Amino acid sequence: MTTQPRRRALTRSLAAIITTGALIGGMAACSGGGQTAAPAESVSGDGVDDGSTLTLWTRAPLEKQANLLVDAYNATHDNQVELTVVPNDDYVAKVGAAAGANGLPDLFAADIVYVPNWVEQGLFQDITAQIDALDYKDQINKGHLAAGTSDGKEHVLPFVLDLSMLFWNKELFTEAGLDPEKAPATMAEFADAAKKIQALDKDGVYGTATGLNCGGCLVFTWFPSIWASGEEVLSDDGTESLLAGDAAKEVYSTWRDLWESGAVLPSSQDEAGPTWTAGFTEGNVGLMFYPATLLSSTPFDAGVAGIPGVDGGASTFVGGDGIGISKDSKKSAQAWNFLTWLMSEDAQVGVLAKNNDVVSRADFADNEYASKDPRLVTINQVAGQGDTPVAMNFQQAFNAPGSPWLTLVRNAVLEGTDTVDADNDGITDILGQ
Repeated sequence: MTTQPRRRALTRSLAAIITTGALIGGMAACSGGGQTAAPAESVSGDGVDDGSTLTLWTRAPLEKQANLLVDAYNATHDNQVELTVVPNDDYVAKVGAAAGANGLPDLFAADIVYVPNWVEQGLFQDITAQIDALDYKDQINKGHLAAGTSDGKEHVLPFVLDLSMLFWNKELFTEAGLDPEKAPATMAEFADAAKKIQALDKDGVYGTATGLNCGGCLVFTWFPSIWASGEEVLSDDGTESLLAGDAAKEVYSTWRDLWESGAVLPSSQDEAGPTWTAGFTEGNVGLMFYPATLLSSTPFDAGVAGIPGVDGGASTFVGGDGIGISKDSKKSAQAWNFLTWLMSEDAQVGVLAKNNDVVSRADFADNEYASKDPRLVTINQVAGQGDTPVAMNFQQAFNAPGSPWLTLVRNAVLEGTDTVDADNDGITDILGQ
C-alpha cells in the first residue's frame, strides 16, 4: 500500500464545536471569557502514585478501551481511577454543565474535534512543561498534540486513536472473483469491487454501506479520499469549504453511481450513525470505510488498508479522543501519573496493541502484537499520514442533523442534482459565521 504523505498544520486560533446552550452557558461561567486554565503544578518524571482516588470521564464509544486501560492501571498502581462512561449524545452537555459548576473530574477525554474549543475555554490544565520533558514527545501522535495546543501551550495527550480505514470481507471477495489479499487502490476499483459483490446476488448482502444521514460518519470516511487525491477539505483558517474541487466531485459521483446501481445497503439512506457499521460487522457488506477500533470485534477475516483517493494514494481521518487534566482537579500530580503511564509501553503495547487498537506512539507501531497481524502495522503506519480538520463552526457545518454538508452529500448522491458548488457555498457560510 502506498500512503499519500500529507500533514497540514492545524490552525490553533480555532475552536471546534459548541452544540448546546448548556455548554455555552457553562463555558461563560467557568472560563472568564476564554482564558486558559492555570498550568498544572510542576511535576517531574512520572508524577505521584500515593494511593489517591482519581476520577475519569469518557464517552461510550470508547468504553471498551477505557475499561481495559483503567483496569490495567488500577492493578499496578496505588492510585485508583474511578471511570464514568457517558452516553455519546449526552457527553458535551454533561461536560459543559460540570465545567460551569466547577465539577469536572480529575481527568476527562474528549473527541479530538472538541478538544480545541475546550482548551480555549480553559477546561484543561496547561501541561506543557510535563509533555515537553518527555524524551519520546516527538513519537506521540502529532494530530492529537496539535489539537490540544493553543498559543504554544499543550493541554492533552492522546487517549485512544480511531482511524477510518478501508475494510473488506475476504470471503465475499473470493466469492466475487476478487483477490482477497489486494486492497482496491482507487475509488474506481473500490466501486468495481462493490458492484462485483453485489452481482453475487446473495440474499441480504450488499457491496458497500455508509451513513448518508450521518454527517460525522461521512466526514470520517469521505474526507480521506479527498486528501489522498491531493486536495484539502478546508482552508487553513477553517473558514472556507473546499469540498467542490475536482477530486471531491469525483468522490460524490462514484457514490452516486454506486447508489443508482443498487450496490449500497439501502438502509444507508437514512442511517444517522447508531448502526452505520452493523452490516459489515454482520458479514453482509463486502467492503466499506470503517473505524479501525472495530478490528478486534470484527468476527471474520477482513482486509485492512488506508482509504484510497480518486487516482490512488491513501489517507485516514485521525479521530478518537484526547485526554487531559481538568481545570477543577486538585490532584494534578496524581493525574499526571496516569497520563505518563498511558503513554508507556505497558499501556500502549500491553493494553491497546494487545487489544488490536492503534498505538499513539510511532516508536511502538511495529510491536510484538502488530508483528503477528500485518493489518495492525498498516493501521499504525497510516495513523501518521492522516489529518484532523479543525474549524470554529465544525459541528454546525458538518456534524449537526441537517447540516449543509449533509445537504451537499444527499443532493449529490441520492438526488443526483448539480448543486455541489452552491451547497459547498452553504458550508462556507456556516464556517465563516
